[in-house]
Amino acid sequence: MKIVGIAACTSGIAHTYIAKEKLTKAAESMGHKVKIETQGTVGAENKLTDEDIKNADVAIIAADIKISGKERFKNKKVLEVPTNIVIKSPKALIKKVEELLNEKE
Repeated sequence: MKIVGIAACTSGIAHTYIAKEKLTKAAESMGHKVKIETQGTVGAENKLTDEDIKNADVAIIAADIKISGKERFKNKKVLEVPTNIVIKSPKALIKKVEELLNEKE
């Protein structure tokens, strides 16, 4: 599975990057490809390209604030969760995404 996503928290510092790291490690350890954009105090980093989004099976938005560029995912399956879900249970979240994708097929 190819996953793209955005991580963003209220302060734009700690939880944003922790969520990105946890989600990336969990997805890769389960055999998935993943690219997560962060939207923090320094702006957007690791920006998703149109190609990244086009090739993705699902988008995960781990955010505690309103993110910019959400319209880029209009034709994708999108799962929105708070950053604390990703930080506390990243593998459980990936399993849930796998189940959701399997149901839709």
